[in-house]
Amino acid sequence: MNDTPTLCHRCLAELTPCRSELFVVRIEAVADPSPPVITDEDLNRDLDSEINRLVNSLRSISSQEAMDQVYRRVTLTLCNACYKTWIEDPTGTHP
Repeated sequence: MNDTPTLCHRCLAELTPCRSELFVVRIEAVADPSPPVITDEDLNRDLDSEINRLVNSLRSISSQEAMDQVYRRVTLTLCNACYKTWIEDPTGTHP
């Protein structure tokens, strides 16, 4: 049995599962899945140099950081009140 309380990720209210007082929100973010536009200029580049440049640029970040630039999944638990506010304005841009 898990003794860790379930908390709302927005207001930190303690929630009790199985009492219809919470929502589980799953957010999946994927980098632009559109295929790249490849020009003649791209095809005329030195591909070995481009690959080396890319590999070198990735040396300074962890594998997790690299993955986070492409794909990210987050699961939130929200109380009913926070869910109602969030679902109507998930980006927080409306007053």
